[in-house]
Amino acid sequence: MNRSELRDTLAGLILGGELALTSAEVVEKGGLTLDEGQRLWRALGFPDTGDSVAYGDADVRAVSIVAAAIETGVLDEKTAFRMTRALGHTVSRLADWQVSTLVEQVEHDVEDGKSGSRLQAAVDLATTAAPGFEELIIYAWRRHLAAAAARSEARGAADEELLSTVMTVGFADLSRFTSLSNHLDDSSLATLVEDFETRCADIVTTHGGRVIKTLGYAVLFVTDTATAGPRTSLDIVRQIGSRDELPDIRVGMATGSVISRLGDVFGPPVNLAARLSHVARSNRVLIDDTTAASLGDEFDLRTLPPRPLRGFGNVSPITVSERRGFRSR
Repeated sequence: MNRSELRDTLAGLILGGELALTSAEVVEKGGLTLDEGQRLWRALGFPDTGDSVAYGDADVRAVSIVAAAIETGVLDEKTAFRMTRALGHTVSRLADWQVSTLVEQVEHDVEDGKSGSRLQAAVDLATTAAPGFEELIIYAWRRHLAAAAARSEARGAADEELLSTVMTVGFADLSRFTSLSNHLDDSSLATLVEDFETRCADIVTTHGGRVIKTLGYAVLFVTDTATAGPRTSLDIVRQIGSRDELPDIRVGMATGSVISRLGDVFGPPVNLAARLSHVARSNRVLIDDTTAASLGDEFDLRTLPPRPLRGFGNVSPITVSERRGFRSR
C-alpha cells in the first residue's frame, strides 16, 4: 500500500470503520439536537467540524449512549455532560501518553527491519496489539471504578461528606529540576521524568496510597492514614534520592480535610504540602503539626524554626526520619 492508503487503513483500524457522516447527520441518527451534539464534542475535547465528513457508525453509537442516558433519566443532562468531559479529559492524556510510548516501538521496528516504514509499523501495531489493549483499558477502568466506589461508600457509611475526607497529602519534588533540564537533551529529559514518575508511582502504590497527578518534576499523592504518609515519603527519598541517575528529592506532607473533584484533590493540606516541599532540604521530608500528632514511636521528629510560607504565615516545619530499629513495611 502507498502512504495515503496506509494512513486511511490506520485511521479505520483505530476508529473502527469508515467515516461517511457529518456532525449534523450523526446527532440526528443518535438522538441529540445539533446544539447538544456540539456540546458533546466540546466536552470530549474535539472541535466542531462543521459540514465536513468526519464521523462514522461508532460516533452514532456514542451519541446514542448519551441521548439514552438523558432520555431515560438514568443521568440528568448536567451529570451526563460532566461525565463526558471527565472521560474526554482523561482519555486525551492517555492517548498522548500511549502514542509517545509507541513511537519508540515503531522506530525500533523500522530500524530492525520488521516494518518497511513508520506508517506500516503503526498499522501492524493497530492490527495486532490494539484490540488486546482496548480490553485492558476497560479492565483497568472497572478495577479503579470499583476501588473509587468502595472509598466513597466507606466515607458515606461514616456519615462524612462523600466528596470530602481527611487525608494525608504528599508532594514529592525534584530538587533543581529547572537548572538540570536546561542541560539535558530532549531524550534524556524524557527518560529522567518517566523514570522518576514510574518509581514514585510504584512506591506510593506499594504503601497503599494513590498518585493524584504528576507535574513532570513533582508527584502529588495521598494516603488514607497519617502513618502511611511518612512511610511512603521516606521510602521515596530512600529509593530515588540515592540514585545517581536521578536528582535529589524533597517531600512535603500535610494532613486535613480534602475535597475530591474532577480526579483531583483540593484544600489547605494540598497547598501546605507543596509549600513544605519547596522549603525542605534535599532528600528530606517535612510534615505539618497534624501529621506529626498522629505518628507513633517508629519516627523521630524535630521541629524547625518558624519560616514564612505563602498563604499560611509563619510555620514551624517538622522533619521526620525513621527511628533506628524500625523499618518501613
